[in-house]
Amino acid sequence: MKSFRSIFLLVLLVPFIEIYLLLKVGGIIGAFPTIFLVVFTAALGAGLLRQQGFATFQRLQANLAQGIVPAYEMIEGPIILVGGILLLTPGFITDILGFACLIPQLRRKIAQYVIENHLVQGEGHFQWGKPKERDVLEGEFRKED
Repeated sequence: MKSFRSIFLLVLLVPFIEIYLLLKVGGIIGAFPTIFLVVFTAALGAGLLRQQGFATFQRLQANLAQGIVPAYEMIEGPIILVGGILLLTPGFITDILGFACLIPQLRRKIAQYVIENHLVQGEGHFQWGKPKERDVLEGEFRKED
């Protein structure tokens, strides 16, 4: 319930902060330069999204062709998608977060964190979650009649 409340506050506060910043920047540099800046970051973001998305998809295909599990690429894909959505959303905070998602080194660190802390390697596959502790009692036994 607490996470729902946090997400609700985030969804409610971000647009107000974005509108406030747009009005402040518009008051300083003018309306048309502000609109141009918002449209420019959206166009630049769309181009970067396309470039980064294709590069990640090509790495994914290359790893699959070599028989390597493309774990990083499978985590980076959604990060790139979120970054693109944030860049297409008008506003300066969302643009900063969107550009951060499209920085390959930062994206790799996020993917590494997710893989190390939230994915568990099972028998030839990955599972979401923490490792399950199994009740194993090692020892020897002998059957007596």
